[in-house]
Amino acid sequence: MTKTSIAALVAVSLAAPATAQDRSDWPESFTVGTASQGGTYFAYGSGWANLVAEELGITGGGEVTGGPMQNMALVHTGDAQFGMTTMGPAAESMNGTNPIAPGLPMTHACAMFPMYQTPFSVTALRSSGISSIADIPAGARIGFGPAGSTSDTYFPRMMEELGVDFERRNGGWSDLGGQLQDGLLDVIAFAAGVPVPAVSQLEVQTAVNIIEFTEAEQSTIMGAFPVAPYEIASDTYTTLQNDARSVSMWNFTIANCDLPTSFVHAVVDVVMSDNERMVNVHRAAGSTLPEHWDKNDVLKWHPGAAQWFMENAGADIPDDMIYGK
Repeated sequence: MTKTSIAALVAVSLAAPATAQDRSDWPESFTVGTASQGGTYFAYGSGWANLVAEELGITGGGEVTGGPMQNMALVHTGDAQFGMTTMGPAAESMNGTNPIAPGLPMTHACAMFPMYQTPFSVTALRSSGISSIADIPAGARIGFGPAGSTSDTYFPRMMEELGVDFERRNGGWSDLGGQLQDGLLDVIAFAAGVPVPAVSQLEVQTAVNIIEFTEAEQSTIMGAFPVAPYEIASDTYTTLQNDARSVSMWNFTIANCDLPTSFVHAVVDVVMSDNERMVNVHRAAGSTLPEHWDKNDVLKWHPGAAQWFMENAGADIPDDMIYGK
């Protein structure tokens, strides 16, 4: 037998398990609940959905939603197979305090893989003269993103904690960016993976200030909310000259807990096995790494996802944190 024929046989034998994989219980298509257009969730979520669809040969894509709170509800009910959430809204949903369905513990949304940290950041037009939290005038019109989003859930409370008096406005990030540019808003308070597409677009079109928290403000927020310290790197935006002090919350993708184990395992493998591909989807995916499995202490793991992380990342996930065990 020639070397060429041996190589061909080896290639066939290696490909055989994937080809022979039983997909009889897999869904014919899938959707990923993201958030509004112009935000990181939409760009990141649509990107990995398209990557998975291409690699697994199944129809799938991202869907515009109201963000983490709505995604928890959609995945819990099975109206979306997958979604993305931050740990704060995930905890509230598990405890039955999701405003979309008060009193309903959303226990059928399972952890799938870690995404990135969501920094909380504030942007204003440079012409406004607002360059710090203290500069925000009483009654300022602040855009907090889509209703029910992580930003809308936590940033107004953070602003109140810091003593800011404001009028609350909601909308998609692209729309709010346009309103800021048109003078209809004074400030936008973003909670999104960086760079936020809407901010990147704004700084191309006009001069903006990306406002950091002072050490005291950061400490106050960390004492009142489930967030960690974070610095927005200076090379994230052309506007920044130095790293900007912030706080952040971890994001995880979620899967309906009743999805087939082999299907979810395959999805996780596509996303987690090649980080370079994910970074090409969005820079925030630089943190979409197997070792960050331990950032989930809220949601039960989908069995297929738990299996992948235990096999490939040495994850020590206790049985009581895996759905169905």
